[in-house]
Amino acid sequence: MKRRQFLNAATALAAGGSLLAVPAQAQQAQDPTGFGPAMPEPFGFETVAALAQERSARVYVQPISQLEGSFANLNYDQYRGIRFRREHDPLAQNPDFRIDLLSPGSIFYEPVQINLVRGGITRPIPFDPALLEFDERYFPDGGDVTTIGNMGWSGFRMRTPLNRPGVMDEFIVFQGASYFRAVARGTLYGLSARGLAIKTGSPDGEEFPLFTDFWIVEPEPGAQSVRIYAILDSRSVAAAFQFDVTPGAVTMVRTRVALFPRVDLRETGLAPLTSMFWFSPASRRVVDDYRPACHDSDGLQMQTGANQALWRGLMSPRNLQISSFVDRDPRGFGLVQRARDFETYQDAEAMYHLRPSAWIEPEGSWGEGEVRLIEIPVENEFNDNIVSYWLPAATIPRGERTEFRYRLSFGALPPSSLPLAKVRQVRSGRSVNVETTRSYVIDFDLGLFRETLPNFQVTASAGRIVHAYIKPLPDQDVLRLAFEFEPGRIQLSELQAVLTTPEGLALSETWLTRWTA
Repeated sequence: MKRRQFLNAATALAAGGSLLAVPAQAQQAQDPTGFGPAMPEPFGFETVAALAQERSARVYVQPISQLEGSFANLNYDQYRGIRFRREHDPLAQNPDFRIDLLSPGSIFYEPVQINLVRGGITRPIPFDPALLEFDERYFPDGGDVTTIGNMGWSGFRMRTPLNRPGVMDEFIVFQGASYFRAVARGTLYGLSARGLAIKTGSPDGEEFPLFTDFWIVEPEPGAQSVRIYAILDSRSVAAAFQFDVTPGAVTMVRTRVALFPRVDLRETGLAPLTSMFWFSPASRRVVDDYRPACHDSDGLQMQTGANQALWRGLMSPRNLQISSFVDRDPRGFGLVQRARDFETYQDAEAMYHLRPSAWIEPEGSWGEGEVRLIEIPVENEFNDNIVSYWLPAATIPRGERTEFRYRLSFGALPPSSLPLAKVRQVRSGRSVNVETTRSYVIDFDLGLFRETLPNFQVTASAGRIVHAYIKPLPDQDVLRLAFEFEPGRIQLSELQAVLTTPEGLALSETWLTRWTA
């Protein structure tokens, strides 16, 4: 998926306009508000779960729209030239939250049914081109506002006064398969979350489930959060989701999911995150670029069930790499953009230093499994190539309801309750002494070690570590651990380093990386 072109296709615009009459094309005789016929029963998670369970009993058929009229054969600029008319916002009278409905077109050809839940009653919002405006640069005839066919909305975004009073900034967007992205105050869109990751990295090919239906619960005046229900569907599973989204300095997405598998699920990742890593000072493979680094995330951070802190720096490998970190009841994991200074990237367009991190905190017992990291070769910054998720050790059985809950937070950096030194930056390159040897430089926080230097441990699963030493750099406020790695004739080695007490207790998070020939 082209990131800058299509994941950013729904860029926020300044709020404006007042509530006007809904166009005649959207009106229905049974409901002059423009919504479809009302459903009389109270609506909640169990309603969605029942619909998902019913869906799972049917043979899966992927919904595909036939794009017609002004929505057919659109390029990137043309698609961006179609915008929702905000005077038709279903939440136009709400002081805290607003909705923009997103047009079909370009790569978005899977229809999404969007509903509003008001007072416990749900009403569909049918697709209507008359609710859209068409940029005259690309649609000199004003666009086709009559052709509906079998098209539906492609998704939606929500807005709130996130950064400044009175300015409705978007804070979350659901569009494309089961992808969604969120931002916190002072950040820009970067990595994505997903509903599920099915067979990601498998030689059989990945299965991309779809969010097919959404129900947005109208927030009460003064509410801090908005509740969103969704149905996910695919060949392997149907599922019900509940997202309680609280935007702010950290945007929290509290998530509940009930799975109804059509088959035994063995390669299904929970709480998946997708990001982009091209290069950094630690992994700069044949890159000719003026910028020192280019990535949405620079590491996978983990806090294990045994309360061990791990930091696995990301890389752009020559070949697909899959790493597994076995655990039981993990306390948290996520893809993190730890380098947050402009000087790290020198990119005044992409502003990578403002991309958020995403952190997963499981609720309840998740049992045995692994945090899986997939790194895909990439030659530019326009494609997501990093995926992480939790893979349960046990098969999720066909025909049984299985629930998981977790908190997904988007913010500058994830919370940390462990008093351990963190990795600030890593650099790597060919040794100046021996061409076949690789040099590594790891900078940890200096704060804990201003008076007494720690011990350290550096290991390799294959090959040899030589010339390891530590050196404080007070002006930079870091403690530098440097070493050289001699691979010999091996093809792969797992490296790790940690600062310790003389007795071997960890004083820092454990740094991990994979070296490949």
